[in-house]
Amino acid sequence: MQQIPRHHHNMVRGVTFPMPERRPFVRLPTDVYPVNYGLRLKPDLIDFTFEGKLEAAVEVTQGTNQIVMNCADIDIITASFVPEGGDEINATGFNYQNEDEKVTLCFPSTLQKGAGSLKIDFVGELNDKMKGFYRSKYMTASGEIRYAAVTQFEATDARRAFPCWDEPAIKATFDITLIVPKDRISLSNMNVVDRKPYPEDHSLVEVKFATTPIMSTYLVAFVIGEYDFVESQSSDGVTVRVYTPVGKAEQGKFALEVATKTLPFYKDYFHVPYPLPKIDLIAIADFAAGAMENWGLVTYRETALLIDPKNSCASSRQWVALVVGHELAHQWFGNLVTMEWWTHLWLNEGFASWIEYLCVDHCFPEYDIWTQFVSADYTRALDLDALDNSHPIEVDVGHPSEVDEIFDAISYSKGASVIRMLHNYIGDEDFRTGMNAYLLKFQHKNASTEDLWECLEQASGKPIAAVMNSWTKQMGFPIIVVDQEQHGSDRVLKISQKKFCASGPRNGTYENCPNWMVPISICTSEDPSCTKMKVLLDQPETTVNITNVAPDHWIKINPGTVGFYRIQYSSAMLESLLPGIRDLTLLPVDRLGLQNDLFSLARAGMISTVEVLKVMEAFVNEPNYTVWSDLSCNLGVLSSLLSHTDFHEDIQEFIRDLFTPIGMKLGWDSKTGEGHLDALLRGLVLGKLGKAGHKATLEEARRRFKEHVEGKQILPADLRSPVYLTVLKHGDSTTLDTMLKLHKQADMQEEKNRIERVLGAIPAPDLIQRVLNFALSEEVRPQDTVSVIGGVAGSSKQGRKAAWKFVKDNWEELHNRYQGGFLISRLIKLTVDGFAIDKMAAEVKSFFESHHAPAAERTVQQCCENILLNATWLKRDADHIHQYLLQRKAPPV
Repeated sequence: MQQIPRHHHNMVRGVTFPMPERRPFVRLPTDVYPVNYGLRLKPDLIDFTFEGKLEAAVEVTQGTNQIVMNCADIDIITASFVPEGGDEINATGFNYQNEDEKVTLCFPSTLQKGAGSLKIDFVGELNDKMKGFYRSKYMTASGEIRYAAVTQFEATDARRAFPCWDEPAIKATFDITLIVPKDRISLSNMNVVDRKPYPEDHSLVEVKFATTPIMSTYLVAFVIGEYDFVESQSSDGVTVRVYTPVGKAEQGKFALEVATKTLPFYKDYFHVPYPLPKIDLIAIADFAAGAMENWGLVTYRETALLIDPKNSCASSRQWVALVVGHELAHQWFGNLVTMEWWTHLWLNEGFASWIEYLCVDHCFPEYDIWTQFVSADYTRALDLDALDNSHPIEVDVGHPSEVDEIFDAISYSKGASVIRMLHNYIGDEDFRTGMNAYLLKFQHKNASTEDLWECLEQASGKPIAAVMNSWTKQMGFPIIVVDQEQHGSDRVLKISQKKFCASGPRNGTYENCPNWMVPISICTSEDPSCTKMKVLLDQPETTVNITNVAPDHWIKINPGTVGFYRIQYSSAMLESLLPGIRDLTLLPVDRLGLQNDLFSLARAGMISTVEVLKVMEAFVNEPNYTVWSDLSCNLGVLSSLLSHTDFHEDIQEFIRDLFTPIGMKLGWDSKTGEGHLDALLRGLVLGKLGKAGHKATLEEARRRFKEHVEGKQILPADLRSPVYLTVLKHGDSTTLDTMLKLHKQADMQEEKNRIERVLGAIPAPDLIQRVLNFALSEEVRPQDTVSVIGGVAGSSKQGRKAAWKFVKDNWEELHNRYQGGFLISRLIKLTVDGFAIDKMAAEVKSFFESHHAPAAERTVQQCCENILLNATWLKRDADHIHQYLLQRKAPPV
């Protein structure tokens, strides 16, 4: 499953509070297990109900008079068991354990050991919660509102569509038949093998799909609706289709191209062919996640799949390419080999989140995507993992609400980052050999983290399990402290490790101080792109001797920013590295990493924030998009922090000064010969300048906006976000009215989202309120409400207060809409993470003590920790920063 794009990299920070009592959770008994599910479903797209018939071939392993299965929001009408060659036994009772989402079928006599058939007739509801078997709203060309019936089962919602053994390790085959209106498209994991009129109602057809491979329940899918499609064949003979809303087939071509290139790439990388005859990618209007890797039928948000040649911006193309790469990787890693239990979810998600970049780099080398990985995933995971309320990559989970909670940046981004570090440590060839062995050994089965380590260890001869356990079984990561001395022509480095904490170094010594097995690479200014030496730091400290380093050469740790740790250099070492930022001799990814480490150390109080501002000024010649993007994120965090002071305008001036030279150089219009990254950089820089109130940028944005609205000169897609943001930030009620009109007229979901994300920039309190009310209106799709409210909270101090009040006032509706699911966590984080007063942490904590959100418990703790960290940071550094910003402007004496 792909999470939603992180447009606002909000820093995650926390207070410790006691973990709530864990619910006792038991997995299903093993005395009866399924071999094949024969499933017939008949959805009613008008009344939003469905009827179902299950006929499951099962194996009874020991005599029992009851069968326990998962079941939620389903009413069983009849159930019976037919032993092979015996008589039907009707169930006499159905005991629902609703809290545990289980049902126990009770039988009057013992079901004997051996094969049999379980028959269940049941009814359910096509819900509007974006989980299980649910309804998704769309509008026909003539303006009629209709509904499609679609599914989202990961992690624990197949049980909302049919009673089943809904655990990833209980695999079976599936024979699915859908009874649907004959004018609708119906799809499932496999290809259609038969389609015939439904005898009882001639407006319906009965569509039968081929038997699936042996697979987990969470990967089953079906879709019934109205769609167009584009089709192609991959070079290895798989039929690929991209299904789009009616009339938008053209918008499926980009994803189709990516998918047809990606399947052979993975086949070649894993040395295992894609095992199904077809794969469908389909855009679903109401969709909570980014996408879902159902085997053979991958579902997507519209914005993660549809690209319009004229109206889509570069970042959307890149996002679609990454999500397609992510979901197709799961067809092997997750679907063919599945984690044994949700504790190992990170294997699926961390791996797919790493290899999606490998795949995009293969398809689009001009995206420089691995540098972007560092900003999008690596630094994000480091920020979250420095909190006391982080968690290890591998978490023991039981109850469904605990499972929902681990679809977070640790499973995805830290998971991907440690796999990237591992790949670098082993080398590509041995890594691929080990992956191939793993996939072959466990295909159609289940595996755990240890199984993967064993295969990689055999392939590489390195102590993979020992190294990796320190990264997956304990939370956090080390800060590597480095000092140096010159001995003749040798450089001697003293290197030590200790746990990095967002709140700064802990006083006293750790009794059980955690240690990591840290692969450390070292390069010198002689060749910044080439690793001169590698060591494995497996104790608290060590000394490394590097021969033939001239006294005036610098030394850099962690070239490529691959190791998952932060670095604190001695001041002399740092001084020698800084010119490499100005003269660009350091690689882009290393310039980015250096700045990001320093920013993080400043947040933790280990250096002064003023030191970082001075380093930021050295980036004035920076050409690289991703380096600017990371810098911009950190300045955004700082600007948000300083919105709590009376010198917020001074940091805006700092931002204008830093971004003006690159802004002037790029200008507004794309030039011939420019590519993807130039488009991204121009949008970033103009948006930053406009938001900070750069006069010339604001005037030009207003001029272009006016022409766009009047239809004289339509804004290119890449300029829309920065222009919309700029005019709103400095706009009034007329601006807001115009934007809402553009939103209503927009035909593409991408354009609607683009507008939704920036509406919160409007400054006047009464207009902020209008935007918040708009967020819950019919105009905004349910999964997008979160980004509208988040946009308000992230734009200003007033916005933050108003958004928090709005969430509290509308809590019932919001929680009901997103119950469980990670959207509720995202909503809380976007709303409260930016506060910087101690008492707000207490307020947030007490609100959620009386308004329970089980799937967001950890998020609430992390947010409270963040608020306290922000408050401490502000108290510690505000005056110092203010002084620096004032003296920057003072005329030299």
